[in-house]
Amino acid sequence: MPRRASRFTIIAMVTLLAATGCASKPRQLMPTPVVYQTPNGEPVITLPAETRSASTDVDLLYLTDRGPETNPESDLPYGQDRAKRIEFGSARVEIGPDVAWPVLERESRLAQRTRDLDLSLGRVQRLGAFPDEPYDIRIGPGGARYRDEATLAQHVTARRQLQEEVQQRLARSPRKEVMLYVHGFNETFATSAFTAAELCHFLGREPVCAFFTWPASSTGNFLISYTSTTESADYARNHLKKVIRTLATTPGVEQVQLLAHSRGTALLLTAVRELMGEAIAAGKEPAEVLKVDNVVLFSPDIDVQVTAQMITAFASDPDFFSVWPSGRLPDAIRGRLTIYSSPKDRALLVSRILFRSESRVGNLRSEDVTPEAQRYLDRLGNIDLVIYEGKLTDAFGHSYFTTNPQVSSDVMQLLRYDRPPEERDLVQRGPIVWEFPRATP
Repeated sequence: MPRRASRFTIIAMVTLLAATGCASKPRQLMPTPVVYQTPNGEPVITLPAETRSASTDVDLLYLTDRGPETNPESDLPYGQDRAKRIEFGSARVEIGPDVAWPVLERESRLAQRTRDLDLSLGRVQRLGAFPDEPYDIRIGPGGARYRDEATLAQHVTARRQLQEEVQQRLARSPRKEVMLYVHGFNETFATSAFTAAELCHFLGREPVCAFFTWPASSTGNFLISYTSTTESADYARNHLKKVIRTLATTPGVEQVQLLAHSRGTALLLTAVRELMGEAIAAGKEPAEVLKVDNVVLFSPDIDVQVTAQMITAFASDPDFFSVWPSGRLPDAIRGRLTIYSSPKDRALLVSRILFRSESRVGNLRSEDVTPEAQRYLDRLGNIDLVIYEGKLTDAFGHSYFTTNPQVSSDVMQLLRYDRPPEERDLVQRGPIVWEFPRATP
């Protein structure tokens, strides 16, 4: 993709994005990742028959700070407005029509399917909510400020309810881990649930699958919506922190996998960075407190220099480690930070223009990361940049992590089978840079 674009191209892109937003597309189950394709692929579903429900629906745990949907013509439970609290519950994604387990298992391993596997939003059941914000306070003797006891009790109750729900799901899951997906711009409650369900299905439905859906805009003028979405992501940051903290401290959770797409990557990365700061300030190892195994960023819609600072800042402020053993950096996560990038990602072209950003992380090429920068990030530890330069498999080349079977296969090998990049079908271009093999003409 060229590094510059004509004014006509930009206008055309904005018009097309506004006209064909994610919310308006019919949705089918993502193509089968290569790792599962018959005849020699890995099995998709390994759950014992007795642990499966009769339905093939994917039952997700949702967490949201979206307000209730107010459009009478919409059948969604939550809309684009910002709520003053976090709600959580169960969202079922139906795969159909009328698909039984044997059919779903067969079709989930085919490169070319013999029937449609449509996704639709099924029953959404609200299970609980945290108190409205800001939490109430009271003034004590001498003007001292205290948390309001009634509000604090509501918070404790909601936290317990959420953790009990996670524990019930853990009891049915062979992997005692939580996968949390954070969506990007131009997504609704339903479309974010669909992506989380697709990832969950091809992870064998083994972890507890959850998604955090924030009030991203999906209607109206594209440029105005994008600006509103950027600030809504900032609004959601503390809510996402509360969610991750609650999941990580749930008894029985052994590890947490954090995934984010597009503008959601900035939200996730900022939340994780601040949670790490909390742990470090308390003299605790972030990797042990947060139990984060992998952080995976798909098509990150973040400025390159901003991202570099976010990743490396904790190593560049020795005063921040006054409570930490001298000379040693804390372990941020247990596993890897993996970034998926594509120079052909056309959606990020508009973002780059809007932010006057020289480069977005999701557009990086191998040659964009200097050898010096690679060596530094390699010393920092377990950071991988995986670059896809193959053909577009969706309208803007922005959702290739689900629409391209080669890329989704790499994601499954990372998350489900814990394979490092050198054990996957990747070509190394530098200490931290990997590429997918390019097709022979």
